[in-house]
Amino acid sequence: MVAHSGLITVMQKAARKAAPKLRRDFGEVDALQVSRKGPADFVSAADKTAERTILEELRHARPDWGIVAEESGSVEGDPSKPRWIVDPIDGTSNFLHSIPHFAISIAVEEPRPSGRGELVAGLVYQPLTDESFWAEKGRGAWLHDRRLRVSSRRDVSEALLATGMPFKGHGDLAEWEKIYRAVGPEVAGIRRFGSAALDLAWVAAGRFDGFWETDLQVWDVAAGELLVREAGGFVTDFRGGDQTRERKQWLAANDSLQPRLLKLVASALR
Repeated sequence: MVAHSGLITVMQKAARKAAPKLRRDFGEVDALQVSRKGPADFVSAADKTAERTILEELRHARPDWGIVAEESGSVEGDPSKPRWIVDPIDGTSNFLHSIPHFAISIAVEEPRPSGRGELVAGLVYQPLTDESFWAEKGRGAWLHDRRLRVSSRRDVSEALLATGMPFKGHGDLAEWEKIYRAVGPEVAGIRRFGSAALDLAWVAAGRFDGFWETDLQVWDVAAGELLVREAGGFVTDFRGGDQTRERKQWLAANDSLQPRLLKLVASALR
């Protein structure tokens, strides 16, 4: 069994405590399509219930840490201590439509003198499959007790990429179309599965060879970013820099595909 820190134990315990209710709720979504309030209200309640369960566990373990969570927002903690970054259901639209592809995402970010936090631990947990992707800075990325490595593919033409598409009220469709037109003809395939957390976890696991998306929130990608980096990959903005959150741009791949994908994206956005 692979040894990991107490932080991973805390995150796994919190995610697994929330998972049974999510699994039960997921099985009820179809029946709620005809309810008076509608499925959206139900899913919102499922989000909040899962988040409450997760945060109770995290606060119990580290009561003085801050929290950034999708549903409840920011809660200040001791500024000298790390903070939790939590998404109780990444892939909410999938959950809403009874598509079995969503995850709990939890990350830990430590403060740094520069003012920019550093991701040091992350977990992406899929309640329906019981897949637990986790990573710690300097200790690698893992699926349960199996070490993860990003894909070793070198040829862009063989690469299978994941992306997120703009939808009502989110993203820049014109920009996405430019990137798609540049990248699509050069690669083996592009998938849009609806969960950035799982997309990045699957890049870390070598299932996808790369990923790009814009207009994400920190809770969507924090754990996934660390997974990719600890699996030997790179996560940058579309200029190859580290301003992913500031520019709301994410591009992830291995050391060979990353510069080639960056070149394609740059040419599309010129």
